[in-house]
Amino acid sequence: MRRPDECVKKGGRKKAVMAQPGLQKAVKEAVADRTAGSPVDERIRWTNRSPAEIAATVVAQGFSVCADTIRQILLEDLGLRRRQAVKDESASGFPQRHEQFEYISELRRWYERRGWPVISVDTKKKELLGEFFRPGRAYTDGVLHVQDHDFVRSENRLVPYGVYDTVDNEALVYLSRGADTSRLACDAIAHWWQCLGRQRYWRASGVLLLCDCGGSNGNRHYRFKEDLCNLAGRLNRDIRVAHYPPGCSKYNPIEHRLFCHVTRSLRSVVLRTIEVARDLISRTTTRAGLRVVSKIARRQYPKGIKASAEFLNNMPIKFDDFLPQLNYTACA
Repeated sequence: MRRPDECVKKGGRKKAVMAQPGLQKAVKEAVADRTAGSPVDERIRWTNRSPAEIAATVVAQGFSVCADTIRQILLEDLGLRRRQAVKDESASGFPQRHEQFEYISELRRWYERRGWPVISVDTKKKELLGEFFRPGRAYTDGVLHVQDHDFVRSENRLVPYGVYDTVDNEALVYLSRGADTSRLACDAIAHWWQCLGRQRYWRASGVLLLCDCGGSNGNRHYRFKEDLCNLAGRLNRDIRVAHYPPGCSKYNPIEHRLFCHVTRSLRSVVLRTIEVARDLISRTTTRAGLRVVSKIARRQYPKGIKASAEFLNNMPIKFDDFLPQLNYTACA
């Protein structure tokens, strides 16, 4: 038996429901106390009340209506659509944000015209090694059981550090356990050079390194600068660094051209061993021809190591005239 407040969507019944005098006004009043606007655009409004909640409120006032009709009124009469918030506003108010982006674009063009490498580096979200749950679904003929609680020790934390060649669409992902350190970052770059970069850029006299301002490659870490100078000596090439402004890490090319695809490769897979993660990451590819090489670190990277007094007293870093806190060169 149909409830008296249930809508019949076929024929003239739905039109009759929509035509009830005062229905649209009642719906508008039902969402008025829980409707907010955008802080940057007064024309944008939103409500967190569900159509079912609104329908119950309106029915209590004597109308005969269902959630589907409420949803149609919200869309057609009030112009409210179901959307989620978009994370595209920077949380940091860096005063020269636009100028730094323009400066990075100019540096990239300068290196690309000469055929020199432009690499983007960062640490991907840490993964868990062992019988731990991972989101995502896969085709299976049974049920895969994992631990119901994530009791994680340091050896269960996988640190994937990525080095992405923005020109050649190639990447190396360096897998380590434990801490994310600047030595790990520089070793990852060294492995990229040995495995991929040297074959293509052996004539280049310099490398442009793009990174954000946080983590092991942060712009305020003197230990990162010291390890970069040591790396420049190992590669016998100057390493020019350009940091994206604070709060702008998502603009780093490695985020949307490598890490999103690596996440897809690891979806729904239980990473029982680091070798499983290596093999899956190495199979990552795209229609645009992305190639990924994955290596396992054979050493430990202890955290808490500070820059040496000798480096701090005689720092072989050449800082740019424009925003030296974000742009500098580690000389070979």
